[in-house]
Amino acid sequence: MLFRILRVSLRALSRNKMRTFLTMLGIIIGVGAVIAMVSIGAGAKAAVESRFAAMGTNLLFVSGASKRVQGVHSGFGGFQTLTVEDAQAILERCPSVEAISPSVSTRAQTIYLNKNWQTSIQGTGERYPDVRKWEIELGTYFDESQVRGAAKVCVLGADVKKNLFEDADPIGQTIRIKKVPFQIIGVLKSKGQSGGFGSRDDMICVPYTTCMKRLQKAEFLSSIDVSAVSSTQTALAKQEIAELLRDRHRIMPGSDDDFQVQDMSEIAEGAADATNILTLLLGSIASISLLVGGIGIMNIMLVSVTERIREIGIRMSIGARERDILLQFLAEAIVLSLVGGLLGIAMGVGVSKLLHYIPIFATIKTVVSPSWVIMAFLISGSIGVFFGFYPARKASKLDPIEALRYE
Repeated sequence: MLFRILRVSLRALSRNKMRTFLTMLGIIIGVGAVIAMVSIGAGAKAAVESRFAAMGTNLLFVSGASKRVQGVHSGFGGFQTLTVEDAQAILERCPSVEAISPSVSTRAQTIYLNKNWQTSIQGTGERYPDVRKWEIELGTYFDESQVRGAAKVCVLGADVKKNLFEDADPIGQTIRIKKVPFQIIGVLKSKGQSGGFGSRDDMICVPYTTCMKRLQKAEFLSSIDVSAVSSTQTALAKQEIAELLRDRHRIMPGSDDDFQVQDMSEIAEGAADATNILTLLLGSIASISLLVGGIGIMNIMLVSVTERIREIGIRMSIGARERDILLQFLAEAIVLSLVGGLLGIAMGVGVSKLLHYIPIFATIKTVVSPSWVIMAFLISGSIGVFFGFYPARKASKLDPIEALRYE
């Protein structure tokens, strides 16, 4: 019975191949768009998670808290109260802390001979590579004496090295940052793109003391990067830092902190939530085309019922029941949507894979989720049932006598 209905459905649909294909096109584009958009969102989430995993689970960030002025929140970092002495106290008086790297940052134009490059300038401590788990590819990182003496030395990110020096060896060369000469002593190993949201290698590291005195004229640190003794000691280190800074900043019990301490799990969780919202938004926008495709199926099935009224009358006159007519037209709608869904899945997976070969999208990583593929297929089948039921029911309710008289 089922195979006979499917055979008749395929025969009916094949009578007008172009119309059948155009009807399926809405479902094909809808399913393909949903899978492609969701795979982009999932790829962004995976890239963010891998980036945080590479930093380590024992990494903490101490920064200024939100500042409220006349009812307006400035956002995190509104308070500028962290000092070099705070950073040193964290290292000396918090047993669960292994290493620290004070941090300040700015952006500046860097010049080498006739080349220039706008990039991020990161003022860091000598333990920055250890805290951030970042390897040195060429040369060395600056040491404690160079930090203490505010030496004019720098370590290039891979992107800056490529844009200013191409394949030449930059070690020992001098570049100018805000008209201040800096000697290059090292190059950081490339960490690549950040899930399509910018390059982590587009920066230059200098001693934070040099950045504060010569580039920013700053009195306070932007943040302090902290490495706990182990991942199991992260929570304890966080508590020790909070208690120490409340004591040093003379914050009374019950008052708001002028700093915040975040661990990697909190930041990673927030980033994952953001990418989940992005994925949901992209999928929701793409799913609108599925609705359009479903309306297209209903429209064509209504046209098909009108064209085949006489055929329906003949079938009813030789014994076909309402149920048989209903199943017949419903099967045609389901076949349209399921075949369109399969082709849409193929298109969505193909587009996700081909994005890597298009230069403008080369940095975007995509992850095709099997669960979304299965869901897209089931949704396409549901669309066939939902939008095909009304035309099928209309066909099954036709009067046989009137249908036979229809010209």
